Amino acid sequence: MSFTTEERGKPNTQDYRVYFKNSNGTYISPFHDIPIYADESKSIFHAVIEVPRWTNAKIEIATKEPMNPLKQDVKKDNLRYVCNVFPHKGYIWNYGAIPQTWEDPGHRDNDTGCCGDNDPIDICDIGNKVCSRGEIIKVKVLGTLALIDEGETDWKVIVINTEDPEAEDFNDIDDVRRLKPGYLEATVDWFRMYKVPDGKPENQFAFDGDFKDRNFAIKTIKETHEFWKKLISKKSDYHKLQISIFDDKMFNFFPAVDKWFYYNKK
Repeated sequence: MSFTTEERGKPNTQDYRVYFKNSNGTYISPFHDIPIYADESKSIFHAVIEVPRWTNAKIEIATKEPMNPLKQDVKKDNLRYVCNVFPHKGYIWNYGAIPQTWEDPGHRDNDTGCCGDNDPIDICDIGNKVCSRGEIIKVKVLGTLALIDEGETDWKVIVINTEDPEAEDFNDIDDVRRLKPGYLEATVDWFRMYKVPDGKPENQFAFDGDFKDRNFAIKTIKETHEFWKKLISKKSDYHKLQISIFDDKMFNFFPAVDKWFYYNKK
């Protein structure tokens, strides 16, 4: 299974988008159409890279737009960038999301006491490679951090790219502590402080900022996958999210072959 991307507009503008295509060249949604699992038997997941390591532009899956392209987040009509919080430069991992997951804002988590943030579940890839924006990688789950971001549950799943030369050495969160000393502490520090330069208070964490292990993280991912299933079956309030393939505004964006494909696959 292979995927390609198509950039439209100029980076660092509000018009910039990154669209996704499958191996047939058909436009797809990175939120809904890329399978959650790369290898379910081994609990290997797909991840969509939104923000390459060391960069600052806050790029994310546009969950409320048709086809859910990547776009740069905008707040108060300004493009969003994360500040460099000393000693860090931009995002300190490849940052992205696991497709076919959804943190349900209508569900109050028993562990965190907060509802979901209405987005796919986030990942932090600790591998050595600096990935490209829109790259689809296969990841091994190592653990998770429960961020409470402005009163919402916002899980941060720690993963490693299965193609990383050190991937076999990492199997659980304790391996990160042992083999990359200081990385988890830096991760907590980053998430705690990254909004402070914008005048916001420090973020909080469930579990006193302790990381939960691989099994807990996989259980959490599976729960968000079930929430996603309810979302697309319209058994949950979809909170303005785009869960259909096309709408009238977007229809003329696609070449005739893709329109034919859409109508004939029903």
